[in-house]
Amino acid sequence: MKTTIMSLDEALKEFFGFDSFKGMQRDVVQSVLDGKDTFVIMPTGGGKSLCYQLPALIEDGTAIVISPLIALMKNQVDSIRSFGSNDNIAHFLNSSLNKTEITQVKSDVTNGFTKMLYLAPESLNKQENLDFLKSVKISFVAVDEAHCISEWGHDFRPEYRRIKEMIKGIDATIPVMALTATATPKVQSDIQKNLAMTDAKVFKASFNRPNLFYEVRPKIEPEKQLIRYIKEHEGKSGIIYCLSRKKVEEIAETLQVNGIKALPYHAGFDANTRSRHQDMFLMEDVDVIVATIAFGMGIDKPDVRFVVHYDIPKSLEGYYQETGRAGRDGGEGRCIAFYDYKDVEKLEKFMNGKPIAEQEVGRQLLDEVVSYAETAISRRKFLLNYFGESWDEINGDGANMDDNSVNPKEAVEFISEMKVLFKAVKGMKERFKSKHIINVLVGNNTSEVSTYRHNTSELFGIGKETDPKMWMAALRQAIVKGYLLKDIETYGVLKITEKGRDFMTNPPDSFIIHKDHDYISQLKNAEDVTVNPKSSGAAMDEVLLKLLKELRKKISKQKNVPPFVVFQDPSLQDMANHYPITIDELKNIQGVGSGKAIKFGKPFIELISNYVDENEIERTQDMVVKSVVNKSGRKVYIIQGIDRKIPLNDIAKTKGMEFDELLEELEHIVDSGTRLNIDYYINDEIDEDKQEEVHDYFMEAESSDIEEALDELGGDDYTPEELRLLRIKFMSEIAN
Repeated sequence: MKTTIMSLDEALKEFFGFDSFKGMQRDVVQSVLDGKDTFVIMPTGGGKSLCYQLPALIEDGTAIVISPLIALMKNQVDSIRSFGSNDNIAHFLNSSLNKTEITQVKSDVTNGFTKMLYLAPESLNKQENLDFLKSVKISFVAVDEAHCISEWGHDFRPEYRRIKEMIKGIDATIPVMALTATATPKVQSDIQKNLAMTDAKVFKASFNRPNLFYEVRPKIEPEKQLIRYIKEHEGKSGIIYCLSRKKVEEIAETLQVNGIKALPYHAGFDANTRSRHQDMFLMEDVDVIVATIAFGMGIDKPDVRFVVHYDIPKSLEGYYQETGRAGRDGGEGRCIAFYDYKDVEKLEKFMNGKPIAEQEVGRQLLDEVVSYAETAISRRKFLLNYFGESWDEINGDGANMDDNSVNPKEAVEFISEMKVLFKAVKGMKERFKSKHIINVLVGNNTSEVSTYRHNTSELFGIGKETDPKMWMAALRQAIVKGYLLKDIETYGVLKITEKGRDFMTNPPDSFIIHKDHDYISQLKNAEDVTVNPKSSGAAMDEVLLKLLKELRKKISKQKNVPPFVVFQDPSLQDMANHYPITIDELKNIQGVGSGKAIKFGKPFIELISNYVDENEIERTQDMVVKSVVNKSGRKVYIIQGIDRKIPLNDIAKTKGMEFDELLEELEHIVDSGTRLNIDYYINDEIDEDKQEEVHDYFMEAESSDIEEALDELGGDDYTPEELRLLRIKFMSEIAN
């Protein structure tokens, strides 16, 4: 069916009330109306839904819309119904409907009332539904979230692979439309091949969202950073993404106790709870949603002002999709990701046990995320390059809208090294990944290097004078600048592009690279500040710290206990940072807890309160960061298990914990002021003489540090595990 431009404009006005199309919408709609297979790649907020909704309303028959989520279908159907006079204009057909509702849907479709029918691929696969769809007039099939077809996409669903086969089962001549908000060149190719639409008209909008500001922060005290940020932007809507349901609930609760209107959202909640929390967010009854990636698909809230990734995402596609929920109205949109390589290692562990091919894909996708986090070049340029789009970081729309551009890292001349790098890639026949090439350059004789005998190559160790991190930075920047290409089909093997071959033939006079971020060092330094009594944070009040130590010494003499039994150094340092003046505030200081605050706290908060008044100190907002009392079943189980004298290793095994993890939990419990009697376990494991020796040591010691105890008592006589157990016993008996 052909439609004139004028009639399209009229239809747009009649059905949706819009005066004009956005971007390439008109051309896409016309392609569908012309009966052509159509592939739409358009970022979140670009108006993809209208591209199939309008032709569905214009054409005869019913359009089938394949969608991955029931919640997404419901939102879409509600949205379409709001534009029409009859609710039967759009329906969904899925497992949430009863028999009566299914009969009504099929009747409306048969009678020509329904213009759009939403189905999940699982529902399309049912023979009864296929038989029904054969009996009615279908205008076209729209496959929404089409990236689900590809294992290289961020939300791969095997059921999507069978869509083409099912369409053929209905009518092989039906035009197919595929839509996605994220598609790398590889994913795009997969979609077209799998849906047999290689001749489709492709419409690819720019993935650039110039109003979004991209930022990566080291994961140092992330809860405190979150609270500070949200309170500085009070009243603004935001989404915080976490990878686990447990973390979602913990963060939501922490925000709530700190006076922030926040709610959790994940697939573990029942449908009513999820719907209620989503609606409260949309209606601005709450400012913040803390969620797994189950939240956000199809959520059309234009004024989300920040999106935070508390945990590193599994892929850049997922990250882009989730950040795309910020600033959809063209206004402010801040995208913050917390980065700690330990999170990456956790995700890698989760892959173990999966098929090898799946592990390779997962690791390659994760490697791209790490590269994005650690790169020092424009984050927008990095992202757009990943999606196959070139962009000018100097004059392009959205330049200087990321942390690297605002605070550039040190730049260094690297031209001679680049020549060596290209020589290495070429010398190894363009058959190896980044890490292998760098290992050869720096002379790191790994098993893989030995296997390929690259340890005997002239290239081996040729770049050992250069830091491996600099080689990695150079590789990443060469990829973004188009000199090298990561071949995704071979899981990241490096190839030299035509531009790279020109570089080798006629190298430029200069090649500037920026040093990558070193988050591992940043995190380590932050830990040192917290853990090492000799270190101090920049904001610490040294005068107050000295007064607190004098008070601690005085009280320890009165009580006849070592000073660290009263409060340990990190706790005093935290007090000197945050000036707690009430018992409730003191409970939130590192290593204090309720028991200790009540037992020892009164003279300390009196000293701090007087000090604050006398020196007219304005306490920072983030001081009053309140911790959530941990009510986790795990802690309760541990305490009850100890009360019942269950062996500690059995408790750990039951809860799926390493023994070190259990010891850490016991230390937290005791530090918070709870008394634990683990004598029944210690008496079976450690000699009485040893117990007395360690008790006497801690009574005289200046610090409870295990390393110091090992040095003093002899590492040959004690294991760190034994000393930790005896320290738990000591602190429980003496401090609590």
